[in-house]
Amino acid sequence: MSHQDSTSRSKPPPEGEEEATSILNLGEFQNVDALTLSEASLVINAVLAKRTKEGKNTNQNELLPRTLTFLDTFTRFKEKENVEAVERLLNAHPELAKFEKAQLGSLCCEKADEAKTVIPSLADKISDEDLQQLLDEISKFMTN
Repeated sequence: MSHQDSTSRSKPPPEGEEEATSILNLGEFQNVDALTLSEASLVINAVLAKRTKEGKNTNQNELLPRTLTFLDTFTRFKEKENVEAVERLLNAHPELAKFEKAQLGSLCCEKADEAKTVIPSLADKISDEDLQQLLDEISKFMTN
C-alpha cells in the first residue's frame, strides 16, 4: 500500500496563545464579560426590535438570520426571567471566571463530572457537590 498525501491543507494554529484547558488563558479576553447563548439571543433580538420600532433599517445580511437560527436552536432559556435567574445563580459563584459561567449557562451539563470534562478549568475551583447543586438549580429554568 502506498501512502497518499492529504488533499487538504492543515489548519494554521491560532494567532494568540488563548486556550480554555485546565488553566484558562484567554489573553486579552481574560476578564471580559461573556454572554451565554440565551443572553446573546436576548440582546440581539432586543436591538432588532428597537431598530424596527424606530423605523431604522436592520441592515440584515446573510449572517444575522443564520446567527438567530443558531441561537434559537441552542438557547436553553427562552424567557427573559429565566435568563436573568440563571445569571443570578452563576454570579453567586465569584470563584468562577466569566468565561466559565457563560459556558455553564450555555452548555447546561447534567452532571458535575460532565461539566468538568467539557470545562476543565472548573476542576479545582468548585467541588463536585457544589457544582452539581448549581447545575440542578440551572436545569429548573431550562426551556424544552
